[in-house]
Amino acid sequence: MSLPQSIRDTPRGYLPSGINARHITLAGILLLCLLLSTPVLTVFSSIGQDSDGAWQHLADTLLWSYIGQSLLLMLGVALLVLLIGVAPAWLVTMTRFPGSRILEWALVLPLAMPAYIIAYTYTGMLDVTGPVQGFIRETFDLRFGDYWFPSIRSSGGAMTMLALVLYPYVYLLSRTAFLEQSVCVLEVSRTLGASPWRSFSRVAVPLARPAIFAGLSLVLMETLADYGTVQYFGLSTFTTGIFRTWFGMGSAPAAAQLSAVLLIFIFCLVIGEQWSRSRSRYHHTSSKYSQLPRPRLRGWKCWAAMIYCGLPVLLGFVIPFLQLAWWAWDTRALVDFSNFGELMWNSLKLAFIAALIALGLGLFISYSKRLQPGLAMRSSVRVLGLGYAVPGTVIAVGVLIPFTWLDNTFDAWMQAQFGISTGLLLSGSLTALVFAYVVRFLPVSMNTIDAGLGKIKPTMDDAGRSMGMGSWQILRRIHVPMLRTSLLTATLLVFVDVLKELPATLILRPFNFNTLAIRTYELANQERLTEAAASALMIVLAGIIPVILISLSISSSRPGKSSEKEKRHDNR
Repeated sequence: MSLPQSIRDTPRGYLPSGINARHITLAGILLLCLLLSTPVLTVFSSIGQDSDGAWQHLADTLLWSYIGQSLLLMLGVALLVLLIGVAPAWLVTMTRFPGSRILEWALVLPLAMPAYIIAYTYTGMLDVTGPVQGFIRETFDLRFGDYWFPSIRSSGGAMTMLALVLYPYVYLLSRTAFLEQSVCVLEVSRTLGASPWRSFSRVAVPLARPAIFAGLSLVLMETLADYGTVQYFGLSTFTTGIFRTWFGMGSAPAAAQLSAVLLIFIFCLVIGEQWSRSRSRYHHTSSKYSQLPRPRLRGWKCWAAMIYCGLPVLLGFVIPFLQLAWWAWDTRALVDFSNFGELMWNSLKLAFIAALIALGLGLFISYSKRLQPGLAMRSSVRVLGLGYAVPGTVIAVGVLIPFTWLDNTFDAWMQAQFGISTGLLLSGSLTALVFAYVVRFLPVSMNTIDAGLGKIKPTMDDAGRSMGMGSWQILRRIHVPMLRTSLLTATLLVFVDVLKELPATLILRPFNFNTLAIRTYELANQERLTEAAASALMIVLAGIIPVILISLSISSSRPGKSSEKEKRHDNR
């Protein structure tokens, strides 16, 4: 069989146009990878820079305090989130009790509450001048110092605050893993005489261990990235140390070097999480997924399940939300609503722009990986996915240094050539801030779109090609309509994350530019907690809808769920 004349005449070394397009796509991904990894590369490149003795001072005095406090905080938060994240996921998935259907999605609500906001709220309630201690003094006729009360502004308080808003990461991934487990495996353990507790601890948890570790790694990354809570409670961690070094000591190289040490911690977490998943290979013995039995709990077990699953929601969302709403109503006359409107507009504008850019880049990257699942593409996507593991403080330092250098270089050239001073075009504008948001939250968009694309069978692409469509026509006419839910979820997640982001905004915001998060932080730092409630409440309200949508989508993700519905419909 002879080849077509056009192919036989193609000189060796030249590629057909389709493959050229693929190479162009891969080159675009590699360029994007290089651009978005600039902050991390900048931080690492600063390790050998001269900091005029600032780094040596940190190493001799404060570095080990930062390391010890950060490790202690991570350990405490890890233990608490495992305690309140895994068992509730099992109870609402595998059993029934009053309120279990509501708790399925309500347990996710604390994810909408930023850690620094819940820290401010509980401090206002539990501090010396708060209503709780005031009630104790009035009721028992005591004075301050006559009774013992746990200090909220402590390491234990910070651990509790962070755990209450971060446990949904472990809960969501654990619940997903439990939903995807085959009932056959659990039934076998019961026939061998295992109690429900032993089936949970010896069978279900080991099967879900990779998912639990993945959720725990996200929690630990967020713990290391937190600034508002630890700064407000006066803890010496890496993030507070970077701020103090940058603004207090005025040493950008030392702040970058401290950021490099923090990055080493982050990369160790990422590698450890990937290693745990590669070593934990558990397989189900059956591909059949019958309907979950969900026995109804009765007696003390019912009450215990209701309390155990309800407390995280009560403490992590209901109480702080109601307190914020009360404070916002009580101080409505003190709030400058004209300025409040500007703050809201700034916050929504930034979040909307960053979400759209992250959505477009995430769709391009995820679909390119689907078209070219090669080693170079997978490696590039993995590098791009590390952005979420990097704290906003580190990204801000890594963005500000190269952007300032570009501004100064261009300004010097313009003055030399034309006698014109351009000023700070990048580092003094919203460009640097949006760029930092995209670097930080692009993985959120990518992972969400990846999950949606993974559910579209390759035969759909083949059908599109058989109709004469190109790869990008298939994306536009077939995949995008099928990905509407995933695209909306990705947009909302990035939107909410940008609204809550604090450290990067603090460092990179232009002069006289404020957001809701900044206003909340400033008022809380001035101990005007009640006046900060209105802006804090708006941030929380913006995050409620996305987290409920996420929970509902997970509830319908069990394999075989559609067939179960069809069987129930046929039986009717």
